[in-house]
Amino acid sequence: MTVRIPAEIKDRLEALSEATDRSKAYLAAQAIEEFIEVQEWQIKAIQEGVQAANRGEFESGEKVNATFKKWGAHVDH
Repeated sequence: MTVRIPAEIKDRLEALSEATDRSKAYLAAQAIEEFIEVQEWQIKAIQEGVQAANRGEFESGEKVNATFKKWGAHVDH
């Protein structure tokens, strides 16, 4: 597999490789693995949310507003 990356990213990868005594290939593989894990988690969560919505499973407006308020978000009605 060949991956093209901008020169700036390549330089940063090389510096990280030297600083950590790891190969660029190892670091790139780790980065790809972490990216895939995040993407898989997000896709699974979205799919589960869509399936729940399709089943008609929704939170009440009060509960949604309480959650927004908990996080400091302003809610207009």
